[in-house]
Amino acid sequence: MDDDDADYMQGSEDEDYDLNYSADEAEESGNVDVENMYYEAKSKKDDNPEEALKDFLAIVDQEKEQGDWGFKALKQATKLLFLVLRRPNDALGTYKRLLTYTKSSVTRNYSEKTINGILDYVGGGKGGAVEVDVLEKFYQATKVALEEAKNDRLSLKTNLKLAKLWLDRKEFVRLSKLIRDLHHAANANVDNDDQSQRGTQLLEIYALEIQMYNETRNFKKLKEIYNATNNVRSAIPHPRIMGVIKECGGKMWMGERLWNRASEDFFESFRNYDEAGSPQRIQVLKYLVLANMLTGSEVNPFDSQETKPYKNDPEIKAMTDLVDAYQRREVHLAEKILKDNHATIMADSFIRSYIGDLLRSLRTQYLIDLIKPYTRLELAFLAKQLNVATQEVEELLIGLILEGKVEGRIDQVSMRLELDRNLEKKRYAALSKWTEALEAVHGTVIGKTGSIGRAADPGLLGPESLGIPMREERFG
Repeated sequence: MDDDDADYMQGSEDEDYDLNYSADEAEESGNVDVENMYYEAKSKKDDNPEEALKDFLAIVDQEKEQGDWGFKALKQATKLLFLVLRRPNDALGTYKRLLTYTKSSVTRNYSEKTINGILDYVGGGKGGAVEVDVLEKFYQATKVALEEAKNDRLSLKTNLKLAKLWLDRKEFVRLSKLIRDLHHAANANVDNDDQSQRGTQLLEIYALEIQMYNETRNFKKLKEIYNATNNVRSAIPHPRIMGVIKECGGKMWMGERLWNRASEDFFESFRNYDEAGSPQRIQVLKYLVLANMLTGSEVNPFDSQETKPYKNDPEIKAMTDLVDAYQRREVHLAEKILKDNHATIMADSFIRSYIGDLLRSLRTQYLIDLIKPYTRLELAFLAKQLNVATQEVEELLIGLILEGKVEGRIDQVSMRLELDRNLEKKRYAALSKWTEALEAVHGTVIGKTGSIGRAADPGLLGPESLGIPMREERFG
């Protein structure tokens, strides 16, 4: 008995351990014959799939009423046609026949598990490259069957599964339409469902929507949906859903160069992915490290309790080394780490798009330290020290001069940086004058304070001493 049969037996609601046989021995005999036909057909699947298919369909055709073995035979026939014989259109036909059994012929749990299993391998590409139209027909047939069976819960799950499939295949037009349908369904059930269930459904839909806008680089709509997720109340979402939302939020803040907010969201995303056991946690941890470095923080992101266990992970080790190089301002070592670990760092397009910002920050600090002892330097010399083109050095220096971090000018004829040390002398002179002025004020204040002290002694400071005549007063 393979896994399919085990699932069926576990899902059966008609368990009878009584050894008494039914009075209708002919029917019992017929069931035994069908069961034998089923397992004989299964034994042919590997060596003679066409013959096995024919036998499975024969079981269905000879059934007078829809029953368990016909359902199981159609399930096997659908898998054979799709996965082995590579005939998806024929597989769709047997799948539609199978769906007619889900109304009353088999248990609800087993039918739902069968439908989910078939949709998983249809959408997962296990049967080869499936045409989008054929794929859509599988889901459309499922939708119709579930609506007829009034199975709203599985219908929602199926539509969410399809939406994820369209997202993975970048079928954004189809995805947009399906998301509108999902929102409509969620709003239609607002009176029937409790608020926590509706909030959870909304977050699942938002998670798909925010990923779509991230992929299509529609940052205005992405921010709108991100803010909407923060307004959802009374939801109990799966941590993977919150991991997706916070990951996209972190990417949004990175695009706005708000490194601190990006770092906060990436940390929340990592924490949720870690709780869900999702492998995406490793990639998001790399994003967290990148954002943390761009903030200029001296705090090592691997010092936290949540991230520390991953510090020596082979996928993360390169990022750990990069953090150390960045905090020591060792630009050459950082460049070497990036070069030697292309697969684990630079292969990700999102990380790659911000490596320029990271290296620019490192090179800028390196330049400031390098030029301090000099009054005049050749740009070619600086370029050689940084191991970059002269033009890039010129751009970095122009930025530093405009920001007031370097006092000087670039002679573009001789391609030379000339530092204005006179400006520093003027600064020191101004500081000296300011100090002298403070000392003068200090002396004046002290002088006045001494005069006030003397005024307190009548013998030292009286009216006569100030030139004020005394007026004689008489008492009668």
